[in-house]
Amino acid sequence: MSDAVLETIGLARSFTQGGETIEVLRGVNLAVAPGEIVALLGPSGSGKSTLLQAVGLLEGGFEGSIRIAGAEAAQLDSHQRTVVRRDRLGFVYQFHHLLPDFDARENVVLPQLIHGAGQAAAEARADALLAALGLGHRLTHRPSQLSGGEQQRVAVARALANRPALVLADEPTGNLDEQTADVVLAEFLRLVRGEGSAALVATHNERLAAKMDRVVRLHDGVLQ
Repeated sequence: MSDAVLETIGLARSFTQGGETIEVLRGVNLAVAPGEIVALLGPSGSGKSTLLQAVGLLEGGFEGSIRIAGAEAAQLDSHQRTVVRRDRLGFVYQFHHLLPDFDARENVVLPQLIHGAGQAAAEARADALLAALGLGHRLTHRPSQLSGGEQQRVAVARALANRPALVLADEPTGNLDEQTADVVLAEFLRLVRGEGSAALVATHNERLAAKMDRVVRLHDGVLQ
């Protein structure tokens, strides 16, 4: 898929433990089209997080090809990987990882300032994203003053702040109760689609995966 926002070819990862070689990823071939939201479904230990770490350029030691927005990324040096993560990718984790001493707006403004945006433009963008997620009245609240669902909404806004081509989400609602998870996922999908980003969302939840555009399954490091 030449126009894919993400493409992996023969992606493999193994490590040695106690003299035994453990294959975590076994020749994964995956393509995600621009604007497509793909569920990466699999049980714990299937390699979902390892795959996201690979395509998110967060860890080395992989074999195969990773192409992001048409550019080969697997062999980039540390600085180049940082630039790709900053300019092309957004991340949402199971735990929000918000900066505790910054309020909701500031958590969304900061990555934009690092990206080179001006203060006024960054604040306007943050306010618009947070309002779209129903947090227009919580802009100046710190994470400790927000509910779990609200914290995760801020994390979603932060991930989309720099208009990434691809959002990588690792069990983004896994730390929430079922009702809150449904609401947060619906808002995540609506906002990602509205922004025109693609997304690869790791989950073990069949019901949540069914809400996305396409489902791929990872089992014992093999994509099915």
